[in-house]
Order: sequence, then structure tokens, then C-alpha cells
Amino acid sequence: MAGLCEGRVVIVTGAGRGLGRAHALAFAAEGAKVVVNDLGVALDGRAAADGPAQLVVREIRKLGGEAVAHGGDIATSAGADSLVETAVDTFGRLDTLVNNAGFLRDRMLVNLDEDDWDAVVRVHLKGHFLPLRAAAAWWRAQAKAGRRVAARVVNTSSGAGLLGSVGQGNYSAAKAGILGMTLVAAAEMGRYGVQVNAIAPAARTRMTEQAFAQTMAAPEEGGFDAMAPQNVSPLVVWLGSEASAGVTGRVFEAEGGRITVMEGWRPGPTADRGARWTASEAGEATLKLLAAAEAPLPVYGAR
Repeated sequence: MAGLCEGRVVIVTGAGRGLGRAHALAFAAEGAKVVVNDLGVALDGRAAADGPAQLVVREIRKLGGEAVAHGGDIATSAGADSLVETAVDTFGRLDTLVNNAGFLRDRMLVNLDEDDWDAVVRVHLKGHFLPLRAAAAWWRAQAKAGRRVAARVVNTSSGAGLLGSVGQGNYSAAKAGILGMTLVAAAEMGRYGVQVNAIAPAARTRMTEQAFAQTMAAPEEGGFDAMAPQNVSPLVVWLGSEASAGVTGRVFEAEGGRITVMEGWRPGPTADRGARWTASEAGEATLKLLAAAEAPLPVYGAR
């Protein structure tokens, strides 16, 4: 029986380890041809000696799939453009882009260096934008040439982007920005046959293993490992397939066996006097509105 993504060409960034590796293997298992992107950097984004992308390509090929490695920096225009070119030159097309690459440099805001802010925002937010732009340009050209496009983009945000996370101001800001960009891209690119969604996954990876080591017990032998990155991949594969037709501009949390549709900002209690408030009047009205509003969910790590 044909896989859910049979014949589709899929790019996964940051696919050398963790969630990205799990996604790449899952897409290949469903019949996709995969471009495995990974710069091979350490957890904090600095140069590392190994090349994990090629290892994942070997895994896929050993299992009978098709894959090619890409080691470029997708937070540069040249790297993002060459990523799309690799897919098209190797496999003749591009159908799905999974933006996943990222790293951490955690600090409290008062101790956060400007370079650490720039580096994290660059790889997460710019590293989503540039591959998205390059892929969108190719899909738009295909649509304008009269060719059918059923393209999919899956962006990777985080609970930190939804709620904030103490000690991760740079990461939280970048992940929140990805959500905003997802909504805009879905609205702008639908006319070309492109659907854009985002996930906020929770899984044990290099970025999260220390946090989970402190809060989560290891699974019993033979039991369900709720924090395994492979648990997130089925949703990503479905969103990246034609089976998800009509689903766009949405955000999903995925953890273990749980999938949640996130509903985002919506208007709550409101007051309109039809004229300008004084500061005191505005404050009094605001306190009444807050009393009628739902309390916000807590920031991760807040006491």
C-alpha cells in the first residue's frame, strides 16, 4: 500500500538529530523523498565536528528510501536558496517544507548578551523565513505556469512562544514570531496552493533533555515513552501530506499521544465609551474588564 506521502519531496531543516531526524525518517517511511538539512552545530549553535545530516541520509537509504543531505546555513539567503535548489535539482520538485532548525542560549533577560539574542532569533525566526521565502517563490512560479501545486509548510514554534518561558526571552520571542509569520504566510500563499501551519511540540531532544531529566521519569521497559520525538512526527507528516487539504493557518500542540488545536488571541471583555477616557477612568474600566476575563496561563518556569 502506498504511503501517505508517496512521491512527495520534503525538506526538513535541522534534521540531523532530535525532532528533525524523527520527522525525516517518518516522511521517508511514508514514501517521501527527503532533503535532510543540518549544519552540524553544537547545542548553542557553534561549530561542531560531526556531520549528522549524512548519517540520517544513510539511515533512510538503508531502509529503502531516497534522501540527500544539505549542510548549508538556512539562515542565509544563499543557504536557503540552495536548499530549495537541492530538492528541485535532485528530485525534480518540492512539495513540503518542514522548518525545524534551532538552538538555545538561555539567560535571564538582565544577563542576556546582545549576541546571544541575535544568534537565537537569527536561527529560529530568520531560519524559518528564508527557506519559506525560497520555497514560496518556487511554488508561486509553478502556479503561475499553470502547474498544480499542493504544497505544505510546517513551522516549529514552542510552548515558549505561546506562553513565554523564564530564562528564554530570546527563544520565546523568536518562537512567538514564528506563529505570527505562519498566520501571514497562510493568508498570503493560499492563492498559490500552499498551506502553512505550525506546531508547538514537547519532546526530549538535545535542547530539552536537561529540563526533562529533572521533571520526567524514564519510561518503564517496553512502556510508552511520552517524551520521544517520534511521537510528534505523525502529525507533522499528516500536515505535510495532501491528506491535510483545507487545513491552514492553524497551530497545534503535540506531546506524547496528545494533539491540541491552539486557539490563540481572541477578543475578551471590552468596554467602549465612544469618547476619550481619562487615565483614571481607563484604569477603572480596565480593572473591571480584567475581573471578567479569564486568567492567563502561567509562563513556563514562573513561580
